[in-house]
Amino acid sequence: MDENCHVEPVHKIATAEEQQATTLIMLGVQGMGCPNCAARVRNSLLGLKGVTEADVDHITGTADVEFNPKLVTIATLFDAVAQAGNDGRHQYCAFRWM
Repeated sequence: MDENCHVEPVHKIATAEEQQATTLIMLGVQGMGCPNCAARVRNSLLGLKGVTEADVDHITGTADVEFNPKLVTIATLFDAVAQAGNDGRHQYCAFRWM
């Protein structure tokens, strides 16, 4: 783990609107090599309106995401994972875990 790679985890309190009719999806995430990578992906997912929880594990390469599909699409979740690596040093790719 690179000392210049530190990421502070964000804390999100989901709104009542976000918490209505949530569903859980498991994503596979390629490109994570350390806990900071997982935090970076988690922060990006939690930054989306409609995402209420995100549990990201760099060891298993997975992300369990609870979200309201009326507020955010699966494609948007994939985009958020990719955007988490937009710093020029990291590159992440999400796919639907079967």
